[in-house]
Amino acid sequence: MGVEVSVEGLTKSFGVQKIWQDVSLTLPSGEVSALLGPSGTGKSVFLKSLIGLLRPEEGKIFVDGTDILQCSSRELYEIRKLFGVLFQDGALFGSMNLYDNVAFPLREHTKKSESDIRAIVMEKLELTGLIGAEDKLPGEISGGMRKRAGLARALVLDPEIILVDEPDSGLDPVRTTYISQTLIDINAEIDATILIVSHNINLARTVPDNIGMLFRRQLVMFGPREVLLTSDEPVVKQFLNGTMIGPIGMSEEKDEAQMAHEQALVDAGHHAGGVDDVEGIVPQMKATPGTPVRQAVGRRQERVRQIIHTLPHSAQVAIQESLDTTDPGQQTPAYAGSQTYDNSGHDNAGYDTSGRDTPGYSPGYDNSGYDNSGYDNAGYDNSGYETGHNDQGRGPAQGRGQ
Repeated sequence: MGVEVSVEGLTKSFGVQKIWQDVSLTLPSGEVSALLGPSGTGKSVFLKSLIGLLRPEEGKIFVDGTDILQCSSRELYEIRKLFGVLFQDGALFGSMNLYDNVAFPLREHTKKSESDIRAIVMEKLELTGLIGAEDKLPGEISGGMRKRAGLARALVLDPEIILVDEPDSGLDPVRTTYISQTLIDINAEIDATILIVSHNINLARTVPDNIGMLFRRQLVMFGPREVLLTSDEPVVKQFLNGTMIGPIGMSEEKDEAQMAHEQALVDAGHHAGGVDDVEGIVPQMKATPGTPVRQAVGRRQERVRQIIHTLPHSAQVAIQESLDTTDPGQQTPAYAGSQTYDNSGHDNAGYDTSGRDTPGYSPGYDNSGYDNSGYDNAGYDNSGYETGHNDQGRGPAQGRGQ
């Protein structure tokens, strides 16, 4: 089963520019979570912090109970073996063909024979639709194929924690759905803890068990999908519907006057963009028939039942309808009131709304001094991660097939 990852009070800056601050959340073990947010809010930086590629200035990161910001280099090296990571660009070794790229973690961390390695590599290449391309170099294939090769390498050690950065980047919608289904099936098979960073609204609505959102240096919300999908939080509703109406602007600096102007345009008949406003909870993607029952669903639903009485009535009704659909055996309405549940001892693991109490969180955010222009991870050069290692994986950034 996958392991729990928990962060407490995490703060990260690049020079004088603060990316996010005081982020606290728990990725429940064995569940699929998604981290959303506008471009430039530091989602990829968060992933790289979880595996020690970037070091936050403040906070703690617990992986299976160990704070990786305090452990030794040797301990960190061992902890990283728990991870499989798919970066946005695949981070493949340019001088190796796809077969050797995928085989690298097995050769680095196991004593398997070449025949065993070949069987595993070909299985992962088939899983990601790359059979027949194993002899090609990364420079000879499309960006989408490099993405899928990176996923194959991330999965080759059957990791307990899988981090996926923009799985839809460079892929068409159909193959994005295939990769989403692959991640759901992997979770069903090995109960891995999975965190997906994405802008894809369809993926965000249908794939994860838990959803979190970063916006203007804060974690706005994090919790079970049922809670986020029924939330009245303006930034969450705007993002999940992909519309211009709401706190998110082109430069992430939208004041009340701009919001009023855009609302007036919409009231006059101007299209606000995005999809139709989706009410309620859309069905979650299920594991492929023939795979084991995905235990994460039951664990998440139990957490939801424990906290549902604390939510607005409209959310309670929508969530209960969803629970009734997926669990017909539930007889007592989960929103009947706090008397229905003994909530003592329940720590709401994985449900964190600390960002909602942040002073200034409203359509009129005070973002003085926060200039998002030019934040595109400048200064974080991942090129050395791919080509600068000639030490057979002994550098701190290698060892799991990123």
